[in-house]
Order: sequence, then C-alpha cells, then structure tokens
Amino acid sequence: MNILDSSGEEGVCVEMTMVCLSDFEEYAKQHLSKATWDYYDAGADDCCTRDDNLLAYKRIRLRPRILRDVSLNDTRTSVLGMEISFPVGIAPTAFHCLAWHEGELATARATEALNTCYIASTYSTCSVEEIAAAAPSGYRWFQLYLYRDRKLSEQIVRRVEALGFKALVLTVDVPYTGKRRNDIRNQFKLPPHLKVKNFEGMFQEQTGPQEEYGIPANTLDPSISWKDVCWLQSLSRLPIIIKGILTKEDAELAVEHGVQGIIVSNHGGRQLDGGPATIDCLPEIVDAVQGRVEVYMDGGIRTGNDVLKAIALGAKCVFIGRPAIWGLAYKGEEGVREILQILHDEFRLCMALSGCRNVAEINRNLIQLSRL
Repeated sequence: MNILDSSGEEGVCVEMTMVCLSDFEEYAKQHLSKATWDYYDAGADDCCTRDDNLLAYKRIRLRPRILRDVSLNDTRTSVLGMEISFPVGIAPTAFHCLAWHEGELATARATEALNTCYIASTYSTCSVEEIAAAAPSGYRWFQLYLYRDRKLSEQIVRRVEALGFKALVLTVDVPYTGKRRNDIRNQFKLPPHLKVKNFEGMFQEQTGPQEEYGIPANTLDPSISWKDVCWLQSLSRLPIIIKGILTKEDAELAVEHGVQGIIVSNHGGRQLDGGPATIDCLPEIVDAVQGRVEVYMDGGIRTGNDVLKAIALGAKCVFIGRPAIWGLAYKGEEGVREILQILHDEFRLCMALSGCRNVAEINRNLIQLSRL
C-alpha cells in the first residue's frame, strides 16, 4: 500500500510490520472474501460466548514474583509424553484452503517447524495422507466427529492410525450445528474447486442444496453418547481426548470412561451461545480431574499473556484456531510460523516478567482474579 511521509507526500509501498496477532487478524479481514471472513469469524446467535472467550482474560490479573534470576527461560513442556517447544498448538479448524492455496499442508509444515502439536480437522481441504506427507516428522493428532454411518468414522480412524497420528480428538459439542447467522445470510458453501478431502467420493450420490459445510446435511449423529467413547476405544489403541467439555460433571465422566485428555472448549463460541468462556471453566475441570488426565483448552488465546494465564490455571497446553487462519491468509506457512513465533516470544517474556524460569514453575499462585 502507499503511505504518506511526514511532509504529506505519497511514499513508497511498504510492508506492514506484524507485531501481534491482531495485526494478522486485520490483514485477514481486509484480504479474505466477505463470505470466507464471516465463516471463520462466526459465533453462534448473538456471539456472546465467542466474544466472552476473549474478554474473560482481561478479568484475570497476574501476581508476579521478583528477583528470581530469569536469565534463562525454558518454555518446553509435554503433551501425552511428547515434548513440544512451548504449550501452544494448533486447534482443529476447517477449510484451510479457503485462506491459502496450500491449506492444511502449510499449517502442518509450520507446526512441524516450531515443534508443537497440530490437530488436523475432519473438515480439512487436504486429506490426512497429504497432511502426513507434507510434514512427516510433525506431531499430529486427528479431530474426529461421529456420523450416523459409523463406517465413515471407522474408516478415517483406521487411516490416521496407519499414518502415524498420535491421538484421536473426539469433538462432542456438535450433535447439531450451531446457528451462525452470517453463514445463513451468505448461503455459505465451499467453492466448487474445494472438497472435504477426507471424504472425497463418499457422498457423490448426495450433493446439492442439502449440503452443509461440504458434506450432506444430517450426516452428524445427534445420538452420540458416552457409550460411543467405549466403541471408539474398541476400535483403536490411540489415546482419546474429549473436546468440548465445560463442566466438572462431564470431566468426571470423561475420566471414568478412561480417556487420556480433555480439551476445555466451547467450539470458539460457534455452538451454544450464552455458555461460559473456556478460561472461566478451566479451574473447576482441573480440580475435578485431579491430575488423572491432562487438561488442555482453546478459545480466546491472542497473546503470550493469555497463554501464561491458562497454564497458571492448570492447562497443560492451549490450542489456537482463528489465529492460525489469519497467519495462513497473510503468508501461508510463513504466516502460521510467525503467529506461533510471536506467541512463543510473548509467552517467554511474560514468564520472565512473572518470575517463572520454566513451565513447571507456573501455577495458581500467579493468578489474582479481579472483580471487573
């Protein structure tokens, strides 16, 4: 873009310096089509929960310790026994090719380069085989829905297990799709050149107006229940992580059913509006499971400061969704790498300024809940 210098004369075209995640958000909003931006940005109904996911972090204050010799900082942690460079991974989000032509391949390579965890979405515009080939050394989990036709779910589980994905992330908060008003107004559909590649060719007899987000409407199974967790365990030896838990009661049930992890998530505010922000749910869930399973969370992470607060409240790792899309829209793989690097550097700085030398030193003594 052209800019004006101090004299008011038009200057040369310069590239915007990307300092924080909101810079990437603004770039994506300006450069993606309205329908694509609205799809990624959407919350359910009035978007109260989507917005509160962000606002909730501003109600939390830190209690920094001083004179702690923070000349050396170690941001490394582990998830399911695998060491990652810092406690931020990529959450499952759909249709990355809408934001960048290489789509999930770019996301996978960026996550591999930063040595952290990428949760590939069922609704990817690249297949799991393509994702695995793009980042062969990457640490990947697979996000799974259960369908009325269980064979669809079973086939994809077999594929990801054979490809070396390390866990199954079962999304449990979508018995039906939430009402996303702008998607309805825009009559959102995938463009003809893009497909839900993991199911390519499986729905050829069912296309047209009944399609919902790239697959036939009513494919998701609203009868999903805890017995399906047992079915999934009988199908695969991969660890199972439940994504979409917001209460201590369901956290207890998850532990009783033998899962290996919980992602505290409200689907980015895209399902039930009026529910709580995920960071507000985190402490009761951490207290309920008492270390028996690992607890992760997503929703509203925009700064390294947010990451620090989530880890202090008991999350083992957090996952980012929309920011990864903004990075893709900016510069593909390089953009996602920049997003992750900014979060890493901000997290490391906030750790040091709080008096924490490694992730193990981050705990609830760091948190003061203000009454804003």
